[in-house]
Amino acid sequence: MKQELVQKAAEEFIGSANEIKIEQLGNGLINHTYKIANALKNKLVLQAINKNIFSKPEDIISNYKEIFEYLEAQHAINIPAPIKNKNEKLLFIDEEKNYWRATNFVDGSYSPMNATNEDAAFTVAKSFAGFTKSLAGLNINKLHVIIPDFHNLAFRYKQFEDAVANAPVKRLLKSTHIIAQLRQRKALVDFYNSTINSPDYPERVMHHDCKISNILFDTATDKVICPVDLDTTMPGKYFSDLGDMIRTMTCSVDENSKAWEDIAIRPSFYKSILTGYLEGAGDIFSDKEKKNIHYSGLILTFMQSLRFVADFLNGDIYYKTSYPEQNLNRALNQLILLEKLEQFLQTEFSFAPYN
Repeated sequence: MKQELVQKAAEEFIGSANEIKIEQLGNGLINHTYKIANALKNKLVLQAINKNIFSKPEDIISNYKEIFEYLEAQHAINIPAPIKNKNEKLLFIDEEKNYWRATNFVDGSYSPMNATNEDAAFTVAKSFAGFTKSLAGLNINKLHVIIPDFHNLAFRYKQFEDAVANAPVKRLLKSTHIIAQLRQRKALVDFYNSTINSPDYPERVMHHDCKISNILFDTATDKVICPVDLDTTMPGKYFSDLGDMIRTMTCSVDENSKAWEDIAIRPSFYKSILTGYLEGAGDIFSDKEKKNIHYSGLILTFMQSLRFVADFLNGDIYYKTSYPEQNLNRALNQLILLEKLEQFLQTEFSFAPYN
C-alpha cells in the first residue's frame, strides 16, 4: 500500500499529518492493517479493506456497527469501537477507491499466532462459542451475507463436479483417486442439505474465521479480551466455526504439508475444542445439533478438500500456489485428514456418519 495513501487515510480518522505515527500491524494476507497514533496519545487501528475479496466493503462496516451496538447494549463482549472519520462516516474512500475503516486500539493486548497446546485450543473454542452466544438475541436479518455460499457444502460440491466435468485430461488423470474418494462421501452433502431449512439447525451469527490470531488476550493476565477481525462475521450454521477449528487445530501438520504419514488427529486437541465450544455456547444448541456435533469437523475438512481439488482442476485460479501441483497436494492432505478424523470418531465416539 502506498505510504501517501496510508497517511491520507490516517489523517481522515485521527487528525493532523505531522502528529501521526504509523506502524504496520501483523502480516495479514487479505487486508492492510496499521496502528496509528498522534501527539495526544490517541491510538487507532486503521485498515484498508481488500476490495478484491470483499465486493461490498460497506456491508462489512454495517455488520460491525450492528454487532458492536448490540454487544454494547447487552454489556457483553467489548469489541473495539468503530471510529468515525472527520466527515462523521465509518468508511473513507481514497482517490484510488481503497476503502478504509478504523477502530480503537486496545492497549495491553496481544494475539498469538498458533494454539500450541490443548488448553489454548479449549480457550479459542470457548471464546468463539461465547461470541456466538452473546449475539443470540441479535436479529440476523440485520446482518449482510459477506461471502455468499461460503460454507454452503451443496454449492461447493457442485463446484467440484463442474470442475471435474470441464477439467483438462492431464489434470483429471492426476486427480482420479481424490475425486473417487470424495464422491464416496457425498452422504455429507445429503446431511448438509437436511439442515438447510430445518428448525433444528437455525442460522446464527458465526465468526467464520476462528483462529487464535483473531483473539485479543490481555498482556498482564493472559485472559481473553475479545475476538477480532469480524469481516466474515455473518449468519451461518452451527458447524461452521467449530468445524474449521477442528480442521485446523486438531491436525498434527498444516494443510500444506506433504508428509502424508505424519497427518494425524490429536485426540486431546479435538476433545478440548469440543468441550470448550459446548461450554462457551451454553444452552443455545438444539438436541439435534448436539447429537450431530461430530459432523462439524467432517463437513469442513471435506469441503476444503473439495475446494482444493476443484481449484487444481480449474487451473489454480483461486488459491495461491508456489509449485504446480500444490492444490492437488493440499486436497490430498485434507482427504487424509478426513480419513483420520473418520477413524478417530468411530473409535472414540462410535460415530459413523455414512451408515
